[in-house]
Amino acid sequence: MKIDWTHIDTVLLDMDGTLLDRHFDDHFWLEHVPMRFAEKYGISLPEARERCHAMFRSQENTLNWTDLDYWSNQLGLDIPILKEEVNHLIAVHPFVIEFLLYLRQHGKAIHLVTNAHGKTLDLKMRRTKIGPYFDGIISAHDLGVPKEDPAFWGKLQEKAPYIPERTMLGEDSETNLHTADLFGIKYLIHVGRFSSTAPPARSDRFTTIHYFSELIPRDGSTSVDI
Repeated sequence: MKIDWTHIDTVLLDMDGTLLDRHFDDHFWLEHVPMRFAEKYGISLPEARERCHAMFRSQENTLNWTDLDYWSNQLGLDIPILKEEVNHLIAVHPFVIEFLLYLRQHGKAIHLVTNAHGKTLDLKMRRTKIGPYFDGIISAHDLGVPKEDPAFWGKLQEKAPYIPERTMLGEDSETNLHTADLFGIKYLIHVGRFSSTAPPARSDRFTTIHYFSELIPRDGSTSVDI
């Protein structure tokens, strides 16, 4: 794909796995929550993992998947407090700040577009300090549909007006890239290095990068080939 930045006005960026290391989320939901669940209910860790993971899978592709209040009620645990216990694992991927600075310097509208719950957003913006780089921060919970639903991208225009054919979306989820493609967003970038502790993924359908530095032109150019 050739990216000519003179043809792009708006950049939409996912948060977890795209801008932030998904190691925090994977560790939290797959290890930390089951551990606390086992402690509370006096069951073995393997049984807690099995029960928690089954509950999580049942809510995939819904807003409940990322709703901290929903999971607090379902699990009988204070999920926001548990997140604070491991918040030292929250980290920004390499070269993200450089990319955001490039976009700001070149007058692009930048919106953080995420399925994350508001309480998760508050924690991660407080920890990473990246909030001021964005013109808008929009959660799927504000719109009433997750990004896995094609209707999301039309509803997003009500909060952050954009022209699909002059818009870039950076995502680690191929499902969300697919729904954006259906809506007509032209520049779709798959972030393959979603976690510092997992092997990078590669998309067969979408252009994959490991780092956002791959999108920054060099030597005064306005375009890159990726």
